[in-house]
Amino acid sequence: MFEGNLVRLRALRPEDAEHHLRWRNDPEVVRWATAGDPTFGPVTAEAVDLGFATMLRLNPRESAVFTVEDLTAGSVIGMADYRDLDPYAGTATLGVTIGEREFWGRGHGSDALRLLVDHLFGAYCLSRLELDTWSGNERAVRAFTGLGFREEGRRRSAVPLDGKRYDRVLFGMLREEWAHPA
Repeated sequence: MFEGNLVRLRALRPEDAEHHLRWRNDPEVVRWATAGDPTFGPVTAEAVDLGFATMLRLNPRESAVFTVEDLTAGSVIGMADYRDLDPYAGTATLGVTIGEREFWGRGHGSDALRLLVDHLFGAYCLSRLELDTWSGNERAVRAFTGLGFREEGRRRSAVPLDGKRYDRVLFGMLREEWAHPA
């Protein structure tokens, strides 16, 4: 569907559920993707199947989930999504998770996010995109700022993890700040 330097984003398929099940039951993926949010994982196969039934029917004018594939091997390594697309306000929220640990820190998540930003600014008349992470996820913070997202705020002490509290860090990018037009 969309090809970058390291990854391809393609439409979600029913067989991708097995990867989501594995990632959502991997404590390290859950930790970095959601700061250990128990609503993300662990989950049963039945719960993933229910969620997939919904994801496969999403209206792309509002939200979508893409599968991230490694270009070299063609293997499924993660997911990227957008949601809350509001054509009136011209905004959308997005996210990316690389579920295969051997691809962490190698630029695959940044490439997937860049493709998603290109798509959203290219296909929709959006003014801004936003996303967030927790302050302990320095790899995500570097990826977001490296692509041109700016920190716009913090929800202090909003994320509990391992007996500590972290900030929820909010990022945004305006259309005119995007350095890679589609």
